Order: sequence, then structure tokens, then C-alpha cells
Amino acid sequence: MPKVAIVSSDFRRAEFMIGIAPDDWDVFLVDHALSDDEKAPLLEDADAVIAFPADVSPDLMKRCPKVKLVQTLSAGYDRLDVRGLGEMGIPVANNGGANAIAVAEHTLALMIGLGKRTMHQWEKAGRQRAWRQGLDLTLTEVTNKTVGIVGLGRVGQQVAKRLTGFDTNTIYYDIVDIPDAIRQKLNAEPVEFDELLRESDIVSLHVPLTRRTRGMISDRELALMKPTAYLINACRGPVVDEKALHRALVDGQIAGAGLDVLEQEPTPTDNPLFDLENVLITPHLAGTSEETNQRASDFAYGNIARVLAGQAPESVVTPED
Repeated sequence: MPKVAIVSSDFRRAEFMIGIAPDDWDVFLVDHALSDDEKAPLLEDADAVIAFPADVSPDLMKRCPKVKLVQTLSAGYDRLDVRGLGEMGIPVANNGGANAIAVAEHTLALMIGLGKRTMHQWEKAGRQRAWRQGLDLTLTEVTNKTVGIVGLGRVGQQVAKRLTGFDTNTIYYDIVDIPDAIRQKLNAEPVEFDELLRESDIVSLHVPLTRRTRGMISDRELALMKPTAYLINACRGPVVDEKALHRALVDGQIAGAGLDVLEQEPTPTDNPLFDLENVLITPHLAGTSEETNQRASDFAYGNIARVLAGQAPESVVTPED
């Protein structure tokens, strides 16, 4: 009987996964809050580990000799020592794009919400029976805008696919060559990074957090953007230099920002971004949906089954060069 440990502090999601596990598997929960010394005896017989948050350490895995795969339920893997685990012969796989649809829909919601002058303010006014009183009615549409996607991977492609319904001029920047067939289907044109920043009415970030991408949006990049442009970040908070973003928003270098992620999470309650009217913030839940939970769970169990059958896992991540 395969033994699979779910290392998590999200007990609700873990309970869901245990409930849909294969009948002939022993799937059990290990509280992420435990120390490595406490986790080790619970994991020592596990054949695979499903980790969310994804930060099990190589030191812990050294004490779990049967583990053949560390599987995340998120796209991000920046908290894992991928190189260290790889040197031990333990591959790391992320969620295979299971949350791509949810993140793409959330990204569009942030775009639309900013164009409608942060729609949450409208909703609040309606509940207060204020109707249109004191609201800024200088509104914009997504339709026919130039949208620049930074990172045309699984999530970026889902965003581009949905933008076709808005008749946008979609451009993108990626360090990976995207096949012509995909680009044509998405009606997306590759451009250099700086050109994307200069030309876009909306810049949407969909990259992993690596040494290359940490702080990739800072003072220089924000200065290249249009003063009417919006920045959307639904990937990882540290991709954006938050202090530089705050300066750009206050000084009117850009028109607004939609953020599902921040540099520090949970972010301090006195984060000055909360005080700005041209910012829409959600608490890192873009990838959350019932459908995402099902897809991620199905992918995780399928990937573990491949490894246990002696096959190579899918969606393996590698350390940055």
C-alpha cells in the first residue's frame, strides 16, 4: 500500500484530498507547524510527500529514505531547495497548471476592477446607500487596450486566451521560446521587455520567483510605463519592488495596481499601499477555487502514481542556472 504524507497547515484542503485519495493508498496528514524532529518519524515510511506550503527541507528528507517525489499543489516552488532535493535524487513537481484558470480569471477581475476605479469602492458605496456620491466616474475598459503579459507560461496563456474576447492587442515577453502555433492561437506578439513596458496599457506579471525575477519591476521599469497604465501582479510579491511601486503610484508614474501578492505575507497592517485609492489588493487567493482543488489533487495523485510505477513524473521543476 503506497504511503503518501500531506504536509500542510491547511487542514480543510488536506481533509478534502484525503477524502478523494485512491482507496488502496494510505494518505495521512502531518501538521506543517511541527518541527523537523517531530515530522521525521511520521514521514520516515512515506513514498511521496505532498507539501503545501511547499517548503520541506532537504535535512528533513534525508531522514525519509523512501520518499521518491515532493509534489506541490501550487505553481510556485521558491520556498523549496530544489537543487538540494535533486542532489538527493528526489524530484520536485509543481501543480502542472491546475490553478491556471483560477489565476487567469482573478487577473481579469483585477484588470476590470481597476478600470472601474477599484470596484470595491462602488460596492461599499452601494451598501452605504450613497449611490454615486463622491465616486470618481473616470472609468476605462479593457477592450481594445494593449495588454503586456510578462511570462507566457500556463497562467499567462490562460490570461491571453481570455483576452481574445476583449479584442485586446496582446503582447508578451518570455525568456522561453513560445511555439508559433500557440502564439497564433492566442493572437499574442512577442516583444522585448522594455518595449512591453512602454507600450502596454496593462502590464500583467506571470513569472516564477527566481533570482532573475526578484525585483524585476522597480523604479526603472515603472518609469518606462505609461502614466495611464495599470500593473497587475498575481504571481509572487517579491517580483515587484514594493517601495518603488508605492512611489510610482503616489507620484502618478502609473495609474494603478492590482495586487494579489505582496512582498511580505501576511503583509503588515500598516503597509502604505492600503492607503492608496488606486490600488486593488486581494490576499493571495487568485489560485483558489473548488475546481483548482480538484484538478491539483487529481494531478498530484496521478503524478505520484507515475513515480511509483517507475515512470518519470510530470511538471518537474529545476533549479535556476
